[in-house]
Amino acid sequence: MSAIQPIRFKTISEFHKYRSLSAPEHPLVSVIDMSQVRHIAGNEPPIVKDFYSVALKRNFTVKMKYGQQDVDFDSGVMFFMAPGQVLRFGTDIDTEVQQSGWMLMLHPDLLWNTPLAKGIKQYEYFDYSVTEALFVSEKEEATLNTIIENIRQEYRANMDKFSQDLIVAQIELLLKYSERFYHRQFLTRKNVNHKILDRLEEIINAYFNSPDLMQKGLPTVQHVAENLHISPNYLSNMLKTLTGQTTQQHIHNRLIEKAKERLSVTDLSVSEIAYELGFEHPQSFSKLFKTKTNYSPLEFRASFN
Repeated sequence: MSAIQPIRFKTISEFHKYRSLSAPEHPLVSVIDMSQVRHIAGNEPPIVKDFYSVALKRNFTVKMKYGQQDVDFDSGVMFFMAPGQVLRFGTDIDTEVQQSGWMLMLHPDLLWNTPLAKGIKQYEYFDYSVTEALFVSEKEEATLNTIIENIRQEYRANMDKFSQDLIVAQIELLLKYSERFYHRQFLTRKNVNHKILDRLEEIINAYFNSPDLMQKGLPTVQHVAENLHISPNYLSNMLKTLTGQTTQQHIHNRLIEKAKERLSVTDLSVSEIAYELGFEHPQSFSKLFKTKTNYSPLEFRASFN
């Protein structure tokens, strides 16, 4: 049986019509009251939007699926989607969706000739999966609700030469607060994140101790993230907040530890060690080792003699 093809929405107006909502008051930006949206989850095909969406949902009564992961919104969360991402509902049962909250939809055309046109790419949480959603406190939610209301009031007012800049400024403020709240979440969810750190070390260690490392090559951030069942961006951002280092830096640190061990207790050549550690070119290994230790592999070995 072939997979159900997603419905693609090129404009915000198309999405409004699909949800049986009145036409948007602005063609490029809209805030939807999620309590006004009714649909049957079991009949819901996957959807793809050609615009950004930021949603804060509470009392969401069905699971949603992003990739292969299910997420339960019972407690209420905030999540972000970039253009072209696929969202699926994770139930085969016809279930009427009950929810509250809001959804901001932003077409990229609104950002033309503004710094946010490029700046929005810096907010990596648009590439997080829904399972890595942002949990906000009542105080944080109140802050976000105020910004959303400012956006809504601005596009409902008589449009003038200031309107676009004011709307975009409020959107950027919303994104900056969201980034702050994500950093808070990384720090406050210690038990969950420390388990991820422990598992990260296990995965990297197991990879470098693998007998077929030479054939597999160096471990990638994607490999580590997949084994942790989280997205690469979420993993790296969490690690930067907790440890000050990215996933790639953690991989390199363990690699250098293994290299130091080989250089100090074996007679293998630098090339042999490089190949054994998964490098295709020994020169790349020597360059990385020098960058990380300020010694060439041979200089490091000589320090033990």
